[in-house]
Amino acid sequence: MGSIKAICISEKKGTAKKDIGVCELIEQHGLKGDAHAGKGERQVSLLSLQKIEAFRALGANVDFGAFGENLVVDGIDLAALPIGTKLRCGNVLLEITKIGKECHNFCAIYKSVGDCIMPREGVFAAVLQGGIIKNGEEIYVE
Repeated sequence: MGSIKAICISEKKGTAKKDIGVCELIEQHGLKGDAHAGKGERQVSLLSLQKIEAFRALGANVDFGAFGENLVVDGIDLAALPIGTKLRCGNVLLEITKIGKECHNFCAIYKSVGDCIMPREGVFAAVLQGGIIKNGEEIYVE
């Protein structure tokens, strides 16, 4: 079992995501108000807090949302879960659809510190059941 540490959105593509603390997830769409929400396999992006902290330990000064992640999760190694795994947070049900993504033309993080963890550690999910989630809520593998 883990917990939600940050819920991040950006209203425009190409801008950093910011932690908003609470958000509605819309079935088969993603986070309400997020520019990257929509149909397909990458409706929600997730990143483990431990991976962000390890990256910070290398000297990178990155805020939640800097890697484009929607949800920061503490206590679950998300990248180790197989595709098809379901995650439950309150009424919200997510299904992992993809692990990692191609980093096109090296993102701003890569350019500033020489590495980016999203291509290796980022997880993407579809919203099977929508609802409201808040920072601090429990999330677990169903």
